[in-house]
Order: sequence, then C-alpha cells, then structure tokens
Amino acid sequence: MSIVTKTGDDGTTRLMFDSKASKQDARVDAYGAVDECSAALGVLRAGTATPLELSQRVLQIQKELIGLMGEVSTPAGSISKYHKAGYARITPEMITSLETRITEMESMLAPFNDWCLPGGSVAGSQADWTRSVCRRAERGVCRLHAIEPLQNKDILIYLNRLSDWLWLEARLLDQSENDKQ
Repeated sequence: MSIVTKTGDDGTTRLMFDSKASKQDARVDAYGAVDECSAALGVLRAGTATPLELSQRVLQIQKELIGLMGEVSTPAGSISKYHKAGYARITPEMITSLETRITEMESMLAPFNDWCLPGGSVAGSQADWTRSVCRRAERGVCRLHAIEPLQNKDILIYLNRLSDWLWLEARLLDQSENDKQ
C-alpha cells in the first residue's frame, strides 16, 4: 500500500473510524500539534548529549502520546468504539509517573529565583524547545476541548504535566553540563 492515497488532496483527512474532517478542524490541529510534540521528543531522544536514562523515558512518553493522539483523533460519537477496540489511552497512572519524576527532579535542583533562559546546554535547549512544542499541543487540545469536551480529562492533565517535566529536565540537563565545566 502506498503512502500516496490522494484522499487528502481536497483539504480533508480521515479520523479514527473513518470519519472525514477538514484539515483545518480543531481535532486535526490538536492531534497534529501532539504529533509535532512527539517529533520534538524524538529530537531530544536522539541527541548525542542526551543521557541514556532520559532517552528511555522519552521513548516511553512517545509511545504514550500515540494513545493520546488516538483519543484526540476520535470523534466523541466514536469514542466507545475506540475503547471497545482496546486502543491505548492516557491513564491516571501515566500522570502519576510524570508527577513522581517531577518531585524527584525538584529535590535535585536549587530553588528558582529568576527566569531560566534556554541555551545552557544542547540537550537542555532541546528539552526547552520540546516543552514549548508541548505547550502548543496543550493549547490545541484545550481549544478542541472548548468546542467538544474530551471524554478523557486526563489528556489535558497529562500534557500539562509533560511540559512541567520537560522544563525541569532542561534545568537538570543544563546543571549537568555546568557541573562538567
């Protein structure tokens, strides 16, 4: 099967369960922004300055974002089909995992008294860039939620915690680089 289907040539795309939507649709914009976030996470994961432990954590998050995109790309009328099909979903446990890591990182960093500028290290800058892409995805999902409330409110919480986690990872990566100098 070719990647060239020509089905999007008229400015529309297919959502989960064969629904058709304009490529301008808030749902398409939201899952597209999450896809961008996953790609930015891939840049962080593949970075030569990124520690192996962080790369593994990022890979797990990218896998979780696949489920998030599936949920977001499923119209409300088809969400029960999505659940019955057993597709991945964002869960409270995923949020707890991010919050646990956030707490660990906060204990490793000094209190913040000023604004932190990206650029303290290559990997830290990649994490900061990814955080800004994640915030854009969060805004896109929030816009969709305002139009058509999400069935799974954990999606909004997850994206918010993900950006918090990325901010702290950037600070730790910058600190690690400064400790080497």
